Amino acid sequence: MPTLFDYKVYREDSPFWVFAIHDGHQISPEVAPYLSIDEKDRLREEDPYTASMAELPVNRYVVGTSRFQLDINRKQEASVYHSPELAWGLTVWKSQTPANLQEQLYDDYSKAYDKIDSLIQETIDTHGFFVVLDIHSYNAKRSGPDADIDTEADPQINLGSHYNKPAWRHVIDHFMQSVSQQKLLDEPIDIRENVKFKGGHLAQHLLEKFGDKGCVLSVEFRKDFMDEWTGIPYTPVIQACKQLLMHALQDLQKMELQHGVAR
Repeated sequence: MPTLFDYKVYREDSPFWVFAIHDGHQISPEVAPYLSIDEKDRLREEDPYTASMAELPVNRYVVGTSRFQLDINRKQEASVYHSPELAWGLTVWKSQTPANLQEQLYDDYSKAYDKIDSLIQETIDTHGFFVVLDIHSYNAKRSGPDADIDTEADPQINLGSHYNKPAWRHVIDHFMQSVSQQKLLDEPIDIRENVKFKGGHLAQHLLEKFGDKGCVLSVEFRKDFMDEWTGIPYTPVIQACKQLLMHALQDLQKMELQHGVAR
């Protein structure tokens, strides 16, 4: 059965992975006739430019397909947004997806997780452990394009770390410290844990299956790097976010991490 799910894997000899699973904007021709949501609304709830931030010299998994076609950061039964409750109140589909198309999308979902599981297992077999940086972004101006950002409620970076096992606490703290000691465009960085998001289904799945051998850091950037209503990028900020991740990654790589034990 041919796949409707587009992704790319870039391999390096490293125990580190960077995932950008919501960067994608593609809709398959087979799916497009059944969608009612327009491109602008899709873009607003996707995580554009996170793949650019994830261009780091480690293993990478980057999704090209829009989350509005298939969202692998949800449980399978919620991976196709058939009700507005699953999609920020948006009506995504014109009608119920044809059974054969729904079956295809769920099959793509299962194959995607089989592939990811095999990649992480290979990493464990080779290096003894893994660390995933799961890169996302979130909207902070939901009431309108001219809305003020509530900086008390909406940190610049939300680190979803909730589902990691205690043995990896030192890695989480090290990442937090590395980011906190940096600046973003010459300004101090506000990074907080599990304020907006605790980590999505991908993180939960990997940690349930492989959590003794690694950790997942779900890094959610507030969309200061773009106009979240028009999609216009602020390229210097995107590059600054990428450099921030590069520096934090280099700090993590200096840690003594081996055979599933964080020291």
